[in-house]
Amino acid sequence: MKVDTEELQTNETDERGRIYLGTEYANKRVTVAVVEVESDQPNEDKLAAAYREASESASDLADEWAETSDEAWNGLGE
Repeated sequence: MKVDTEELQTNETDERGRIYLGTEYANKRVTVAVVEVESDQPNEDKLAAAYREASESASDLADEWAETSDEAWNGLGE
């Protein structure tokens, strides 16, 4: 018996990686081929790039704040 992927009731798996095929396959031996596995974890390269960008942005913001703060303190003495 061949199963068309459109016949599957869901393509989601439970926490143990089991997929529900439907009651019509109960008590039958079913062989499933895994074609692709996707990780639900973020891509490490993208995550590293985001951290770098955030770090650079924070550094730029700190520099701008230092300039503004210096101007404000210097303006108090005038």
